[in-house]
Amino acid sequence: MTNNSLSEIVKKLKQSKSVAVFCHARPDGDALGAGLALCAALQNAGKSATMFCEDLPPQKFSFIIPEGAVIRGISTKSEYDTLVSVDCADVARMGIFAETYSKFSGTTINIDHHFSNNGYGKLNYVCNCPASCEVLTEILRAANFEITAEIADLLMLGLITDSGNFTHCDVSEKTFETAAYLRKSGADVNKINYNMYARQPKARALLYAKVMGGMRFALNDKLAFIITTQDDLRKFAADKSLTEGFVDFPLTIDGVEVSISLMEVKKRQYKISMRSKGTVNVNAVASAFGGGGHVLASGCMIFGELEEVIERLTDAVNRNL
Repeated sequence: MTNNSLSEIVKKLKQSKSVAVFCHARPDGDALGAGLALCAALQNAGKSATMFCEDLPPQKFSFIIPEGAVIRGISTKSEYDTLVSVDCADVARMGIFAETYSKFSGTTINIDHHFSNNGYGKLNYVCNCPASCEVLTEILRAANFEITAEIADLLMLGLITDSGNFTHCDVSEKTFETAAYLRKSGADVNKINYNMYARQPKARALLYAKVMGGMRFALNDKLAFIITTQDDLRKFAADKSLTEGFVDFPLTIDGVEVSISLMEVKKRQYKISMRSKGTVNVNAVASAFGGGGHVLASGCMIFGELEEVIERLTDAVNRNL
């Protein structure tokens, strides 16, 4: 993939008058933070900007994202001159918007931080770093767009959540410099950390106990699996978004090198999330099943019976140990 220069991206954003921003389905803090921060910056610069996503933001982000900030469903508006994707490793991650983006005759800009991104936009700015919000901060600063306290909060949300609260091994000096700049711009770090890591609904706590109680190990305890079924979600009246972060827990266990979360989407279909301490490149594992992401964090979708899926994943991890 060939990246465009920062100046080219800035020039196109400044030339744009009406922008549609897209992120991946089942949005996380980084996707929402990057997309909404870009929209707010463009709006403050006198441009029209709207964010779209196949799924609405999970309830846990309501402390920072107002209702109606993200539009679900295909827009009928025809006068967009620019489409921007944020935090999407490939165009398919946009779900129902993938075709709209791919066939758009105007400018498309792909802004991302995933190692597996192949440069699907007409303009691409992809940097291998902990979060798309780190990339967005660089772009907004280069464009001299005002970074208000509201925008700083959104960018800090993505930076904190996608870096594992600054614990992932790809966190760099630049990551901390970005965080310092956002804090200086008004980001409320205490509010973000409290809402993301120090509070949870009862349903999530009960679901967490059930899922972790069924943890399974393989490859001499180097690989750990956790499984969330549709029955589990129904039992605790829990939304699937409440499982975010579950996959990180098994990595705290001594000897575990890879953690894999299996989320039952429907019968014989599982959404797979993978995390690695660094010994195993889980992007390579996910790629074997048509997915991708980072060396340390990747995902894919697999069809099959549960035990068959676990066996296939175990073999793929073993081949990358």
